[in-house]
Amino acid sequence: MMTDQQFMPLAQRYMDTIFRLAFHYTKSQAEADDITQEVLLKLYRTDKQFESEAHVKHWLLRVTINACKKALLSPWRRTEPMEDHTAALPFPSPEHSALMDAVLVLPAKYRVPIYLHYYEDYSCDEVAALLHIPSATVRTRLRRARAILKTDLQEADEHV
Repeated sequence: MMTDQQFMPLAQRYMDTIFRLAFHYTKSQAEADDITQEVLLKLYRTDKQFESEAHVKHWLLRVTINACKKALLSPWRRTEPMEDHTAALPFPSPEHSALMDAVLVLPAKYRVPIYLHYYEDYSCDEVAALLHIPSATVRTRLRRARAILKTDLQEADEHV
């Protein structure tokens, strides 16, 4: 088990990252909060010796993905309108907000690789390792997601 001195800096550093990944996966702020708490408790209770900061982050993201998959299978799962939560997030410009809205509409198999690759700066190989899928599958999903986003955003611009 970790000491408070070991745990607190890690929790503060990665809490937002865990929450954002869980939110992208579940599309529910309440569920993302629960998953964040669950993952941080697992970190606190773990006896695992981490080799580096990158190892800690990778472990936390993998645990978060597993917790999200478990939550999605729950019979008690409920969804909430995304607009309620995305409106409260700070974006540097309206274009960033529109892009985030478009990303959140994507199916999870496209949304999560997009988030990990573009928002968390993981390479395709690292995303593949986190999701336990082949690297070629990650590249295909990223390409398809970009095509969907391009089409959706162009259609949105035409309607404005």
